[in-house]
Amino acid sequence: MTTRIYSVLIIALASAGFSAPGLAQMDHNMHGSPMAMPVSNVANAAMGEGLVKKIDKTKGTVTLAHGALPNGMPPMTMAYRVKDVAWLDRMKVGQKIRFATDPADGGMTVVQFEPVK
Repeated sequence: MTTRIYSVLIIALASAGFSAPGLAQMDHNMHGSPMAMPVSNVANAAMGEGLVKKIDKTKGTVTLAHGALPNGMPPMTMAYRVKDVAWLDRMKVGQKIRFATDPADGGMTVVQFEPVK
């Protein structure tokens, strides 16, 4: 009996054209108007603060010690990839920076940074 209910539900959803990815991408704030182009996540990224512990130019990574980040990552010290390896030339061990990570890869890539003054 239960499998019949699931089958009917799946058929009903499929025939209505609903899909989880499609629903997730809908902009529910637009109320029927055409969907606006999304703004870059980098421009809106909340920045955390960290201390540069190590720079590895061969791997294209920077090791940062940081507190809790706005994306929910707990305090830790870890190596991050950087969006632009040229940034590694502008960073120095012992320097405090503000940085944002890319949510698309689980926050493993620094996509924006600035020195803390």
